Amino acid sequence: MANKSLIKVAVTALVAGLIGGGVAYGGISYFQDSNVTTSSTSVPTGSNKTGSTGTTNVKVNVSSQASKVFSDNKAAVVSVINLQKKTSSSTISGILGGDDSSDSSSSSSSNSSSSKLEEYSEGSGLIYKKSGDAAYIVTNNHVVSGSSAIRVIMSDGTKLSAKLVGTDSVTDLAVLKINSSKVTKTASFGNSDNISVGETALAIGSPMGSNYATTLTQGIISAKKRTVATTNTSGQTTGYANVIQTDTAINSGNSGGPLFNIAGQVIGINSMKLASDNSGTSVEGMGFAIPSNEVVKIINELVKNGEVVRPALGVATYNLSNISASDQKSILKLPTSVTSGVVIMKTYSKSPAKTAGLVKYDVITELGGKKVTSLATLRSALYAHSVNDTVTVKYYHQGKLKTTNMKLTETTKTLTNQSN
Repeated sequence: MANKSLIKVAVTALVAGLIGGGVAYGGISYFQDSNVTTSSTSVPTGSNKTGSTGTTNVKVNVSSQASKVFSDNKAAVVSVINLQKKTSSSTISGILGGDDSSDSSSSSSSNSSSSKLEEYSEGSGLIYKKSGDAAYIVTNNHVVSGSSAIRVIMSDGTKLSAKLVGTDSVTDLAVLKINSSKVTKTASFGNSDNISVGETALAIGSPMGSNYATTLTQGIISAKKRTVATTNTSGQTTGYANVIQTDTAINSGNSGGPLFNIAGQVIGINSMKLASDNSGTSVEGMGFAIPSNEVVKIINELVKNGEVVRPALGVATYNLSNISASDQKSILKLPTSVTSGVVIMKTYSKSPAKTAGLVKYDVITELGGKKVTSLATLRSALYAHSVNDTVTVKYYHQGKLKTTNMKLTETTKTLTNQSN
């Protein structure tokens, strides 16, 4: 009985192995179908001419709306070159690696210095207006910042000199002017409030510089309004911007170029790309563009005034979060529930803040209905208004919450620097 059981197990294992792939384990190590034969053949010798091939005369007619948008607008997109002076000096002794202090006159006469314009950085730009012999281009402020001269390269390779009309570091926008004789196309702006998440977005620009000029990339709108921090050259947060988020490929050099909808309207100006998060992890598909409604407002003011005129409170401020808990209690007399805001350290004469009754050590927590938690949020709340607007301000004075109306009558340019 035991032997019959073992035989049954062995047969079962064999059958299972054959069904599973032709090899059974557990005593039987190899199985081959007697009907299967193998053979080997040698590589043929002789001429290899029979291995040549060719292409067939087949032409595919591909037509898409994205192709049409590109074809209709590529001539309105340019490369923007930031030219800056670079001074270099050399001496004979420096070249030879020595310094002959015994012959100072010879050393002095051998000194030479030269200053010439060199390409400092590159970006993209959009021709949006042609008027008479002038054409106007919008780009990013950081693309042309610090330039000694600006050169524009048209889509056909034509190089033109450009003049700076105005810049705005807050929104990272700038306007340039060129001679219109070579301009064949201008682009039009759409309403950025009408875009939808998921709709097609197209970018045209010069990623990685003018060597890749007139590059088209395609994606979708990932978010209509995304709040991102803006920073200065020192990396400090200076404010917040509401931008369009897209997964359209936007690389270095695309800055200042347009973001189109599928109808060929400009819905934004590309301004920044999130390359990595704080942990250093690579991030893909997160590009940002300044909404067209904001762009139009800013560039019109730059054309008119050469700058954007914004209201000022007329105060020197400090983040509450940077003040010790003991000072918040003893000097500012704040309730423990107040943990964020902006402290007034000084008010300037004839300023809106002074006129409204705010004084040193008052803590602003809200302006124009927007919470104020830092200098950046205060600036963003303030810049949402215009000169001569009246806004409601909430602040703590000697530990008590107060509310007042403040008329924004002054700008940073007109305020005096004398404190009171």
